[in-house]
Amino acid sequence: MLELVFSALAFAGLWAAMWWLSDKSTLLTIILAIPTAGFMVRLFMIQHDCGHGSFFKSRLANDWIGRFISVFTLTPYDFWRQSHAMHHAGVGNLDRRGIGDIDMLTVREFQALRGHGRLRYRLYRNPLVMFGLGPAYLFLFRNRLPFGAMRSGAMPWISTMLTNLATVAASGVAIYAVGAGTFLAIQIPVVLMGASIGVWLFFVQHQFERTYWEHQPDWSHPEAALHGSSFYDLPRLLMWMTGNIGIHHLHHLSCRIPFYNLPRALADHPQLRHVGRLTLWQSLRCARLSLWDEDKRRLVSFAEARAAQASV
Repeated sequence: MLELVFSALAFAGLWAAMWWLSDKSTLLTIILAIPTAGFMVRLFMIQHDCGHGSFFKSRLANDWIGRFISVFTLTPYDFWRQSHAMHHAGVGNLDRRGIGDIDMLTVREFQALRGHGRLRYRLYRNPLVMFGLGPAYLFLFRNRLPFGAMRSGAMPWISTMLTNLATVAASGVAIYAVGAGTFLAIQIPVVLMGASIGVWLFFVQHQFERTYWEHQPDWSHPEAALHGSSFYDLPRLLMWMTGNIGIHHLHHLSCRIPFYNLPRALADHPQLRHVGRLTLWQSLRCARLSLWDEDKRRLVSFAEARAAQASV
């Protein structure tokens, strides 16, 4: 409860501070958007744990707190929970890609594409799209309709439409209080920054050089959980702000461990501190990795794949 209350109050207080500063200093308002977006990410991590049924002991509390938070993270809780569970079930499985994941091709698949297919994938994996335009599209537009689940029954539609209605209602109250222009000037930078941070975290947690991908006959869930998920060893403040989600290999091994207990679990198993470890500086190199090389069993860049093909 302390994690939830503190995170919610910090987000609301920082948002209010941005409003107070909005007619005094544009620069300070933009600067304050960074920690506000950080607490939006932290609220999403609480929603994430609620989706796994791990934040509270009560399933009812997990679900309704998760639904409430989804109004502010712009991510329909029940629909997202379903696709995220499928991500956990098929992580690292080359035959179960495409649901709750960042799209990734193997070197052979990319080389088999024609010109327009290659261009589309290159644009998709471009850092400006992946961490800029992509997150904005995902949170502002794609999450507004249950794309990819049109034939999955009523739940995706109900979850998405009710979240949309609740978000419109909450935005309406805020607009009435501060004005439409001020609301948009505050909310849009916060959402865009929070979305980019969230996508970057998810990217680094699975798209690193020595990650794990395997076809179904040889795929192992424990191996994929441990070696297909990184230990993103961030500085302590950033680790706290992001809900310890950097301890991602442990999270995939046991998603019922709430984020506030992940550091203790890692301390109890110190041998896991060296598995898939990435520092903040090392993680920046992951942005260039785009293709899975099945022969070398690692992620490579487009340039590396091209050089390897030329040498054959």
